[in-house]
Amino acid sequence: MAIRDIRISTDEVLRKICKPVKEITPNVLTLLDDMQDTMRHANGVGLAAPQVGILKRVVVIDIGNGLVELINPKIVEMKGSQIDYEGCLSVPGQSGVVDRPEYVKVEALNRKGEIITVEGTELMAVALCHELDHLDGILYIDKVIPDDELEFEDD
Repeated sequence: MAIRDIRISTDEVLRKICKPVKEITPNVLTLLDDMQDTMRHANGVGLAAPQVGILKRVVVIDIGNGLVELINPKIVEMKGSQIDYEGCLSVPGQSGVVDRPEYVKVEALNRKGEIITVEGTELMAVALCHELDHLDGILYIDKVIPDDELEFEDD
């Protein structure tokens, strides 16, 4: 297992669409392990393969409830809305307000090639959407709500 370099927002690889994993090979398993190490080393809650320069549909997430590994993930259901600040390991030192679903359901393969379903609300829903966006060349900064369009409730 190794810590890989995290690509920064100006890197063109982050704007490319990732290819599905056709077969779970030892290289894919090594990628999952390295992504986990890299995410934890950078104190992140999620990491997508293009963030380490690999254009494959692979994601790791750990919001504190244990590691989730997703191969070829796809969102199959979304509900509600939540607006909050979001950041990214590929956009260091910045954050912005983004509108994400409150609930997300994702289907994917695990490292054994088994079909799994992952459901998330709140932070997990954000992490799922954020990381899956990376697989389609989308960064959270593309979805930031401009300050003049924000509406916050009075306390």
